[in-house]
Amino acid sequence: MVAADPTAEVTDLLQRLIRNECVNDGTPESGHESRSADLLEDYLHAPGVTLRRFAALPGRESLVVRLEGSDPKAPSLLLMGHTDVVPVNPDGWTHDPFAATLEDGVVWGRGAVDMLNLTASMAVALRRLLASGFRPRGTLVYAAVADEEAAGVYGAEWLVAHEPDAIKTDYVITEMGGARLPFGRGGPRLPIMVAEKGGAGLLLRVKGSPAHASMPYGTDNAVVKAAEIVHRLAIFRPPARIHEVWRLFVEGAGLSWPARRALTSARVLERVLPTLPVGIARFIHGCTHTTIAPTVLHGGVKINVIADTAEIQVDIRKLPGESRDDVHRMLAHAIGDLWRECEIVREIDRAATVSPTNTPLYEVIAQVSAKLVPDARLVPYIFPAATDARFLRPEGVVGYGFGLMSERIPFDKLFSMFHGNDEHVDQESLRLSTELWVQIARGFLA
Repeated sequence: MVAADPTAEVTDLLQRLIRNECVNDGTPESGHESRSADLLEDYLHAPGVTLRRFAALPGRESLVVRLEGSDPKAPSLLLMGHTDVVPVNPDGWTHDPFAATLEDGVVWGRGAVDMLNLTASMAVALRRLLASGFRPRGTLVYAAVADEEAAGVYGAEWLVAHEPDAIKTDYVITEMGGARLPFGRGGPRLPIMVAEKGGAGLLLRVKGSPAHASMPYGTDNAVVKAAEIVHRLAIFRPPARIHEVWRLFVEGAGLSWPARRALTSARVLERVLPTLPVGIARFIHGCTHTTIAPTVLHGGVKINVIADTAEIQVDIRKLPGESRDDVHRMLAHAIGDLWRECEIVREIDRAATVSPTNTPLYEVIAQVSAKLVPDARLVPYIFPAATDARFLRPEGVVGYGFGLMSERIPFDKLFSMFHGNDEHVDQESLRLSTELWVQIARGFLA
């Protein structure tokens, strides 16, 4: 018999996912997501559903579970989680990051909010729906995918390219929403991710001439050249751009008129940013600017040899409507005369993606959220980074990022824990998210 309160069940499943230690360091042989595919397949095995596993590489497995609807024309929904987590340095933690310790109603561990909490709560919700005899009109799909933490090459991107029918639905809900904004007047304001910035990362190479390092005068040192390029990129300030999704966020956040005016004027916004708390300022800046961040620099072969080659990795996130040419113009402006010496060795060019808010699913999410969190209102926003929904929106899928967090984990705290130390989630958040998925499925698909 299924207990009325899902808290214990979702807590246990989350702990087991954390303990599987599916650490993705970006190499093909890491991740080991098959461990969690085994766990979830066993957990969700039940009459009435189809379970399939897909492996882009050995050990890099994704699980897809389908509950077919009775009406092929009815809207379908994908609940998408991921099972991999980022590496961790245990020295910065107060709890073992893979022990999944439960203490005072809080589960501690890598992946507790990114995003094993939602992957677990989605699975528990599906199991409870099945146990209740739920038979939807529209098809419900649950996916626990590999490799989200390293660009989705062996996970969602691979599935879209090689097994599109397995996960193609009309709508998808994944991570990055539902934690209460720490500002604004009135009832709780719950951000819902409706857009994601585009990725335009680069590997740049610059060249020099080798020479003996004991006589550096007049040499053409590739490392020095690369260091100057990194400096120029670091101090470059692309202008703010007030796009439609940002306006929707500001209008819905419950802010005063002066605050709304400041945040929707590009000129005023630039003056306001330095006065804000750093966490809030970073979020606002990321939502309103194309960001260019040099992150990795390699050069030289030996301490006593002037470097003849250096390479720079640059993380770039572009706003809706910006193209590859727009990014190249920004780089040329930032780097100046050294731009002509840069060779683009490798380039990622993925457009920003945006989903509409005037949809039946958005309305159901709003209704269910207000029921579970009294007087709550949704606030659409653009995610400065990326989720697996970015692979599905170009295929015509409407994608949102949501979940529900308790008052103990507001929006700014949630963001601060992603890829950080002492990641944790409270059991009330786990319960709320589980109830959310159950009620959304019943309200949207039944």
